[in-house]
Amino acid sequence: MPPAVRPRFRGKRPRKGAKKQPTNPVLRRQAKGLRTREAILARAVDIASAQGLEGLTVGSLAEQLGMSKSGLFAHFGSKEELQLATVEMARQVFISKVTLPAIAAPMGMPRLWSLIDHWLVLVEKRVFEGGCFFTAASFEFDGRLGVVRDRIAEIMHEWIRCITTAVEKAQQAGHLDRKVDATRLAFEFHAIAIGAHWAHQLLEDRQAYSRARMMALEKIRSVATPESPRLP
Repeated sequence: MPPAVRPRFRGKRPRKGAKKQPTNPVLRRQAKGLRTREAILARAVDIASAQGLEGLTVGSLAEQLGMSKSGLFAHFGSKEELQLATVEMARQVFISKVTLPAIAAPMGMPRLWSLIDHWLVLVEKRVFEGGCFFTAASFEFDGRLGVVRDRIAEIMHEWIRCITTAVEKAQQAGHLDRKVDATRLAFEFHAIAIGAHWAHQLLEDRQAYSRARMMALEKIRSVATPESPRLP
């Protein structure tokens, strides 16, 4: 039998590696809606980091994005819902830029330092337009009540636990003095970084982050063991 003749392909072939678009109209609308929501939240995060979560208004956000207020309300039914979604988007950015890269470092001192260093790099490079999103949000909502304040507090507890765990793992690896209180050391690292953000934002201290990095390094070296890997 002769070999089967392959039918000629008519039309554009999809680019190699390109994402296939859903053929179902409902799925296409859902995918478009998700992209629109992500674009809204990306802009909302920058606004909130610079002007505060209370600075987020449906009107101003819709104007900046070239949307109608009703179109934006279709994604977020209230200002509080928009604020919560913005906080969650900021958390995802923080995880992708700080937590995940740090976890890729070897266990012990390298991972602990990577967490601190990536955090400082995040604010130095202005990944969030206003600097450190969660420092600003914490100051803004620390004296308030409500679900937005509670969610910010939960995320900050999560982050401090992450640093504390990294300290404990460094102790278990023999890189840090086991007599050191892990919770206290995590608190000190957090205080150094928060202080740097405050000095940079309010006092316009351009050396704040480099000073914070040196203070954190000095603190780590003061409690490191001879078995600890060398740090910068």
